Amino acid sequence: MKNFNTVFIALMAFGLTAAAQQKKSNLSYVDPSIGGVGLILEPTRPTVQLPNQLIRVFPVRKDQLDDQVSYFPLTVASHRVVSLFSFMPLNGPDKAELWDKKEVYNYEVLTPYYYKSELGDVGNLIEFAPSEKSGFFKIAFKENANNYLRLGILNEDGQITIADKRTLTGTEVFRGMKAYFYAETDGDIAEAASKASANKKDMLVKAPKNVSFKYAISYISIEQARQNLLKEIPGWDFAKVKNTAYREWDKVMSQVNVEGGTLAQKRVFYTSLYRCYERMVDINEHGQYYSGYDHQVHKSAQPFFVDNWIWDTYIALGPLHMILDPKKEQQKINSYITMYQQGGWMPSFALIFGDWPAMTGNHAASWMADAWFKGLRSFDLKTAYEGLRKNSLDATLLPWNNGPATVLDSFYNKHGYMPGLHYGEAETVPQVENVWEKRQAVSVTLENSFSDWNIGRLAAELNLPKDEDLFMSRSKNYQNVFRKDKGFMWAKDKDGNWIDNMDPKSAGREFFTENNAYTYNWVVKHDLKGLFNLMGGTKQAENKLDNLFREDLGTAKFIFWKTQPDASGLVGQFVMGNEPSFHIPYLYNYMGAPWKTQKRIRMLLNTWYTDNLFGIPGDEDGGGMTSFVVFSMMGFFPVTPGIPVYNIGSPVFTKVTINLPNGKKFTINAANSSSDNKYIQSATLNGSELNKPWFTHTDLVNGATINFKMGNKPNRNWGSTIKDAPPSDGNSLYLNNKW
Repeated sequence: MKNFNTVFIALMAFGLTAAAQQKKSNLSYVDPSIGGVGLILEPTRPTVQLPNQLIRVFPVRKDQLDDQVSYFPLTVASHRVVSLFSFMPLNGPDKAELWDKKEVYNYEVLTPYYYKSELGDVGNLIEFAPSEKSGFFKIAFKENANNYLRLGILNEDGQITIADKRTLTGTEVFRGMKAYFYAETDGDIAEAASKASANKKDMLVKAPKNVSFKYAISYISIEQARQNLLKEIPGWDFAKVKNTAYREWDKVMSQVNVEGGTLAQKRVFYTSLYRCYERMVDINEHGQYYSGYDHQVHKSAQPFFVDNWIWDTYIALGPLHMILDPKKEQQKINSYITMYQQGGWMPSFALIFGDWPAMTGNHAASWMADAWFKGLRSFDLKTAYEGLRKNSLDATLLPWNNGPATVLDSFYNKHGYMPGLHYGEAETVPQVENVWEKRQAVSVTLENSFSDWNIGRLAAELNLPKDEDLFMSRSKNYQNVFRKDKGFMWAKDKDGNWIDNMDPKSAGREFFTENNAYTYNWVVKHDLKGLFNLMGGTKQAENKLDNLFREDLGTAKFIFWKTQPDASGLVGQFVMGNEPSFHIPYLYNYMGAPWKTQKRIRMLLNTWYTDNLFGIPGDEDGGGMTSFVVFSMMGFFPVTPGIPVYNIGSPVFTKVTINLPNGKKFTINAANSSSDNKYIQSATLNGSELNKPWFTHTDLVNGATINFKMGNKPNRNWGSTIKDAPPSDGNSLYLNNKW
């Protein structure tokens, strides 16, 4: 009997192991080349890294169609802004020709955790695997002689040094701070040549035929880089580093499991999920970090996250991670609060070297309020509020500007709108960037109306009634720039007169941020009832929304794009390729026509998000765009950050399961969903009838199950009454304590 039990248990174990081996990892669907050719502007890059970690590496080239690699950065310090230290294996008898040489790549293996390619006509093999603050290159040259590693400085100043026959170090100056690397090789190296220009020193290093190059980056010192490497990659086991990276990615990819759909849809979904972990990145180097906000080294056991473009990411990326990893999202918020304490202002685009005050709005408020009202409370709200309030009242609201308020901000505080200039009128305020960005006057008014609304609601949480009244009053400023006779958000001059010759289609950055009035008509996410009333009522607003997707550009595309280069992924005047549009297709849920949301979302996903090089319709912005894809393919979306509810769209997959950090599961079943069956016929939430096109964050985190019955014709009655509409200002949920 004992032997029988032993055999039985062994067979069972074998069966479980075999079943586990047969299960395909979600990571296998990820294709980092998707979107690798920019539709108008920037392509995606096949970044290799650990989720939200410092080391980010990719082959530098124009885009995925370019068959030559220039170099590999040892890390990307800031997404699309700064890379550090170039690295490139090269072969050739004439060293003078190698300094600017690019190498043709013959094939590539692209994954989030591992890169492999053959470079040059002879096919030198390069492999790479990442750790947290360190990385591992493995090189196999095809020739026996004239093999080199080229290392270079990419920014303002710096040098590469060979410390001994198997050790290299480097220092690089960029944007007012320094980066350092420490590297080791497993074979003897020697300086072959150096190239000095200005204050830079690049180097060619003579290398053996087969060589491994492991390194670490530090923003503190070379010695700290050495310690980072010693802690993370103490040996020479490349497979171990690669396998560890695989497990880290497999873990986050396994948190969301989908069933059904096509292979292409799974590839799009999981590649989008991978993109959502590119940033923010933790730069705490095992107990200490350098901050670009006070230029000091700080001891800390907590992560310190940098590299965020909050105008892009507060919309969907932040909300996605509030579901998938709320602890980490609160650590990111705490990093922002620390930056405020160190630098004196709440950051906008919190980059490694300091705040990069791009775009419009005070959206750290939108992000933090969203977290707070979803029950994420592990941050100091009082200090956060202090910084958010200071940014709104004491800082300039001008795009691409930091520092104290200007005369235009004083005007805004008094009159409730940012004044625009008439065409041809000279700019008189020196703080305005007057070449391209300009005032963006209408967008400044609209975006700050929303962020001030969130500040006002946080003031209520802190029992500050005067502040609450002030910011809630400011949240209505959007009404000051809606021109009822035209039906559009419109620019006003300093005297309160409409700028008559503004064209809603062609108005650029004088008045709007990266989009025109057709998009900015709909950014009032915090008072949709009020917006619809300005438009003449809900039915008139619905007609206007229909027309957004149908309105002609009014000119040739190349002329339109000269003014609006960010307005890609066009459907009529709707812009799929830019973040302010993401919530717009879901607004039909507020108008009694959820079936139109279902129709539009499926069309937009099928048209613009495909599993090929052209599969991203605009600048992806490090998760800003692909988080929209993740949400929308699952079947829901957070229209208004700050209101903890989700709008229902049209689930692409027949089943979606989110494994929540609290051990529960959130499940969406849409058993017969398909390309034809995109319309919701009926729904249940935890077995009870669901007749409204939304559910709460509390429903989700408690582990709800939603069942949809899908069909090929719209059910125009489902979710169509006034009482079915999602809350548009948060008051109803707030008063009933249903956060």
